[in-house]
Amino acid sequence: ILNTDEDTHVEPVRYNKGSGFWRLLLLPRIEGKNIFIRFLKLLFDLVRHPIQNIKMIFVDDWAKRTQVLLFMQSIDSTLKFSEGPLNIGLNSGLDTGDAPTAFMPQAKKVADQYSKIVNGKASALLNESLLGIPSTAHILGGACMGKDSTEGVIDIDNHVFGYKNMMICDGSMISANPGVNPSLTITALTERAMSKVPPKE
Repeated sequence: ILNTDEDTHVEPVRYNKGSGFWRLLLLPRIEGKNIFIRFLKLLFDLVRHPIQNIKMIFVDDWAKRTQVLLFMQSIDSTLKFSEGPLNIGLNSGLDTGDAPTAFMPQAKKVADQYSKIVNGKASALLNESLLGIPSTAHILGGACMGKDSTEGVIDIDNHVFGYKNMMICDGSMISANPGVNPSLTITALTERAMSKVPPKE
């Protein structure tokens, strides 16, 4: 794990064999102020590096030959949900913290340096490169623990306040950004909650 500062670190990960579908969602890693600039940069990259871009798509074993750099920060930002027009659906907006962005200088620097070392090609999900929309695999919070229903949705044993035999054991119970992949935290809290469930009589 590479710590680029006190709030940020990068972790190399790999997907399992058979995960080659992800290649269809990737584009060369590019940045720009708007979609038109990014589209022109994309065309320029495709023309300038045709062989690298073809290899990126048609590599024989994508999972084996691809290195994913998981970029994580422990800086919190929160979303706020509100009812949509005519009370249909939900809208979301930034509540606290900085707005998420698909273009982070630290992530770009690490990706560019790594790609030079391994003679590879830095890429990103198409929604990031072209549309500028950031993505995450780990949305946390929304049903956090609290001492009562005024402070949270579940108690210390994962039981939902006001409901009998209803529990929440997923990422929504995590109250703050751990700055790392939360899978083990979710698993540990879930196993603890299950250990509190009495055996069936």
